Amino acid sequence: MTLLQLTGAMFIAYGPAFALFVFTIAKDPLRIIVMMAGMFFWLLSLLLSSIWWTAVVPLKDQLAFGVTFSVIFQEVGRFFYYKLLRKAEDGLQQFDTRAPQPQGRTQIDNTSHTSATEGTRHGYAYVAGLGFGMMSALFSFVNVLADAKGPGTVGIHEDPGHPLQAFLLTSAFLTMCFSLLHIVWNILFFYGFENRDYRAVVLVVATHFLISLLSLLDTQYLYHITLPISYAILLVLSVISFFVVGGSISNIKAALSCKNERSYDL
Repeated sequence: MTLLQLTGAMFIAYGPAFALFVFTIAKDPLRIIVMMAGMFFWLLSLLLSSIWWTAVVPLKDQLAFGVTFSVIFQEVGRFFYYKLLRKAEDGLQQFDTRAPQPQGRTQIDNTSHTSATEGTRHGYAYVAGLGFGMMSALFSFVNVLADAKGPGTVGIHEDPGHPLQAFLLTSAFLTMCFSLLHIVWNILFFYGFENRDYRAVVLVVATHFLISLLSLLDTQYLYHITLPISYAILLVLSVISFFVVGGSISNIKAALSCKNERSYDL
């Protein structure tokens, strides 16, 4: 039974992100590189926040202090990765197998180059965000999985003294939420700087702070508050990201009616 619970929690936490990797990234070596770089930048932000947490000895016992600066370093890392991708954009475009290739020298002009680059920017933001999300999920949940391997697992069923104390399952769902949130955060963050629409950047940073600090309520077993709010924010940001990348109501209708009017590359 312990193995079944462990496997179920692992699939809940990592299943969606892994599925996105398999179906949208695994066959493209360039996107794998972009995703790995995103994972590296998240790890770098974790290292810097750990150094800062260790250096400020008087506040080491305050969870809110660690969470706050962890979010700050993650968003700083996201910004520097955005700048790096923009610097390397032209070089990446040359090796992008999904990018449209010109048929002749007459087609190589500024218009076609700009169009091809614009068509891949949201894709790079998505891939980089998945890298952030996967590494965040691995580090936030791996210790819980290690403790859940048995022979007994604490916090699976509800405790009469603490309703909804299903720690393993709620942690799995929260981990999945964060892994998907990093994708939409990255899309909106990159879009905000690219189009100088800083409302999107503020929205990303504000919601990241909100959900991260809201997770501190889990220490009081208030999962029935943190999880619904986190997933509601994920839904809202996903809808905004859908329209930001060029989605429309007609696309949704076409998808529901199984009409393939236009092909989209993620």
